[in-house]
Amino acid sequence: MTRAPRVAVIVFPGTWSDRDFADVAGLIGWDARLVWHADADLGDADAVVLPGGFAHGDHLRTGAIARFSPVMRAVEAFAAAGGAVLGSCNGFQILTEAGILPGVLLRNDHLEFRCDWQPLRVEHAVGAWLGGLTAGEVIRLPISHGEGRYYADEATLDQLEATGRVVLRYAEEDGRVTPDANPNGSLRSIAGIVNERGNVLGLMPHPERAAEAEVGGTDGLRILRALDGWLVAQPAAAERRL
Repeated sequence: MTRAPRVAVIVFPGTWSDRDFADVAGLIGWDARLVWHADADLGDADAVVLPGGFAHGDHLRTGAIARFSPVMRAVEAFAAAGGAVLGSCNGFQILTEAGILPGVLLRNDHLEFRCDWQPLRVEHAVGAWLGGLTAGEVIRLPISHGEGRYYADEATLDQLEATGRVVLRYAEEDGRVTPDANPNGSLRSIAGIVNERGNVLGLMPHPERAAEAEVGGTDGLRILRALDGWLVAQPAAAERRL
């Protein structure tokens, strides 16, 4: 029998969604372990989460200093080896600053902080975190950010589109992608992308805040639960969990 997945939740100074992820991990049955940003070892983690909130140095540029934390060398190596990594909100920002994902997250085009429930259209149900979803369906997750505008040059955007790496877009409730549905001015309404192998997901919404019906919805739980099936399908990951 395999053991429960061990998930390393990285904690930076200013992080505030680490406990939310740990709580949801308990609901799912995962073994969540909080890892301080100054640690250089992820332990025997099966997956890594970079949660939302803030990080030290964000006043210069979001994630610009956090990317140099000792733990990020371990995260980069883990991702390069095919390990499952999820970065939401500030975690997404850090993943782009570290070069693990392309592009950058900029100030919202209206210069306002937005905190609301947001419909998202699933473009591609791929990788470690989206296998439980269906392409074309609309899910709802909370957003809470002032610097969530995804930006990249046209060549990078075209490559992301051509390779199916744009996985989530801001949309209307009926799935239409319109300027009015875009809460921050992200280019091409991009709300989430994956790396080439699909094992790293960066998204601006917060799946950990949509894990219980009592707080407004459970679509985030569907994203996180997909990890279980993905780990079973990965021979190396399955061997680690014996």
